[in-house]
Amino acid sequence: MMVYDVVVVGGGPSGLSSAICSLRSRLKTLLIEKKCCGGHLLMINRLENYPGFNEGVSGFDFTVKLEKQVKNFGGEVVYDEVLDMKWSFIKKIITENATYEAKTVVIASGTHLKEMNIPGELKFRGGGVSYCAACDAPFYEDKDILVVGGGNSALQEAIYLSKFAKNINIVNRRSKLIATGILQERLASCRNISVLYDTILKEISGEKSVESVTVTNLKTNQNYQLKVSGVFIFIGLLPNSSFFSDIILDKSGYVITDENMNTSVSGVFACGDIRKKQLRQVITAVSDGAQASSSIQHYLENI
Repeated sequence: MMVYDVVVVGGGPSGLSSAICSLRSRLKTLLIEKKCCGGHLLMINRLENYPGFNEGVSGFDFTVKLEKQVKNFGGEVVYDEVLDMKWSFIKKIITENATYEAKTVVIASGTHLKEMNIPGELKFRGGGVSYCAACDAPFYEDKDILVVGGGNSALQEAIYLSKFAKNINIVNRRSKLIATGILQERLASCRNISVLYDTILKEISGEKSVESVTVTNLKTNQNYQLKVSGVFIFIGLLPNSSFFSDIILDKSGYVITDENMNTSVSGVFACGDIRKKQLRQVITAVSDGAQASSSIQHYLENI
């Protein structure tokens, strides 16, 4: 069986960056991605806070460039789901369809969107409940919709949806939004968006698709219904850390690393959104990936 120098688990910006840097160092590198490369990048209509793109760039286009760069340097990309990993001097990465061996592993598995677990959410998923505006916005042309959340993702998605929908209500459980100032300014200029503060979504209702929602005002404890055709949920992220063990995590399930991306297991590194960190942006993910690759080179030189 071939033993890779590096196996990168996850094809988001951090994993792609780590693979690119490792390949440029002439390390035999395999990248394993469950579905398709990009991760949450694919949900970004316009990436504006990455240096060098004056007019912004779509997350899809940016992903295509990164993945092409990996392949241009001779990297292997496998689409498969990692089920387990075994730690020893030679690491084993066990997927649905194969087992791979490597001297080092980079965990770049990222996060997934948090669900609300309220009545109607599961029933209408794909039938009015969505977690991706870029994917589903055209289905809501001239319709009333609800967006849940008050952070950057919620406002970015609501602003994008405003180009399609007739009216949008944002349900925000706090008394103020927590998104960055520039997004709040853009939101204020969208005439078809309103914010319901101190309010939570309690239930999603309908027959074959979403027809209405029940929301609760937390200050008055009053319930009331809104007629909507779609619900978009952006309430946070959860780490994809359930498929590996024996690595120290924080209480939320994020991998604890040092500044060089070393985990608690020798020869295993973590980068991007899966790490315990304060800022989760594309630029920090790419930086993490580069640092992980540098640390791998030092590790391999000393084993």
